[in-house]
Amino acid sequence: MTYFFETYGCQMNSAESAALVLDLKERNWVAAACGASADLVIINTCSVRVTAEKRAFGRIAHYASIKKKLAKAADRGRRLAIVVAGCMAQRLGEGLKEKYPEVDYVMGTSGRSMFPVILQAAEEQKEEILPDFLQNAAFSFSASHLEEGQFRSFVPIMHGCNNFCSYCIVPYVRGSEVSRSPKSITEEIRLVGQRGVREITLLGQNVNSYNWKDNDGTAGENALDFSGLLELAAEEACKNGIRRLRFLSANPKNFSAETIKIMAKNPIFCRHLHLPVQHGSNSVLKAMNRGYTKERYLELVGEIRSAMPGITISTDILVGFPGETEACLEQTLELMEKIKFIYAFMYHFNPREGTAAWDLPNRISEDVKKQRLAKVIDLQKKHTKEMLKSRIGSVEQVLVEGISKKNADELITRTEKDEMVVVPGSPYMIGAFAELTLSSLRGNTFRAKELIPCHGA
Repeated sequence: MTYFFETYGCQMNSAESAALVLDLKERNWVAAACGASADLVIINTCSVRVTAEKRAFGRIAHYASIKKKLAKAADRGRRLAIVVAGCMAQRLGEGLKEKYPEVDYVMGTSGRSMFPVILQAAEEQKEEILPDFLQNAAFSFSASHLEEGQFRSFVPIMHGCNNFCSYCIVPYVRGSEVSRSPKSITEEIRLVGQRGVREITLLGQNVNSYNWKDNDGTAGENALDFSGLLELAAEEACKNGIRRLRFLSANPKNFSAETIKIMAKNPIFCRHLHLPVQHGSNSVLKAMNRGYTKERYLELVGEIRSAMPGITISTDILVGFPGETEACLEQTLELMEKIKFIYAFMYHFNPREGTAAWDLPNRISEDVKKQRLAKVIDLQKKHTKEMLKSRIGSVEQVLVEGISKKNADELITRTEKDEMVVVPGSPYMIGAFAELTLSSLRGNTFRAKELIPCHGA
């Protein structure tokens, strides 16, 4: 039987889709060239923004239409089964089937462990699985999240979020924080290292709130916090041929001095950090329930850069939050000028039903939100261009990730600062580390003239 995956949203969704693909392959399912020719289509959805859900609804409608046509065809031997998974599935539950009866299975974020049951039902062409069975299943981590042929891999270490930022739907669709056992994490690091992975990213909705406790729930001798896990992960990675470690996404309020110390002393941690600030106004940060001030964020960045000179920092910025004034926006622009992020994910506020910010007063008009966002984007483009230009001429070690889509004679590579570099080279270098000199810039992508293999890469 054949399957086709469509994944939307964050890196955690990508990791979870990779884990589900491993389940499919264990049962001898084969990837289809497209969804229209598959026996099973899985749409892994995102709920962070309304636009993400609209896109998912469009894809569900597309496959529902294909399924209807198959049902009307003379040859009824082939049946298309549709699975909607992920955050939107968790949020809407069986209500999805009311709008799209063609959907066979709704598997929320907590129901991942039930995927083999869904596969068996699809193999046997069963029409129904009890909704409560899927929606109320307990969350469990997968053993592996490795995409075949990849030299970079995600390793989830925790799931869920306890922060309840007022604009964010994640705690409602992912649930409370659950930390993965250190043993399971190190086993996956060992596994992916043995299979050729050279860079891993530790994942969590609030990754640095990782907090493993003893089985009785106490902070006993086996308890481990995020900084301790970083040390453990670095040791295991080094033993298994992994030469780079990253983590996503860190909350500034949970970023400890010990984490900075461990990163600084161990070169396996990439000198790039994604540290979402969201805003530069204390009044807006308080309304967002972010748990830190602008001053603390600036202080934290100073501590990180003091310990790791040359580290690049990226961020998330949300403008147009209810109650935001022009003065608040100016404070955000001032913060950007002080820090100079290498890049940023920038967006304006869209209310999400079910969050604390859903019915806040003093809404900002769409036109004003777009105008303010444009100012933030223009400033970030300026900073990114300046910072990348200043790097031309530097010698960098890169991981060769694959062949350029635009030119088969060129390779795509990545620096530890999360910069992309295109360079002429042979495919035999894919998956290896090499050195190059950043010679020019095209857009936000560097170019280099020569790739020099690293000894032992």
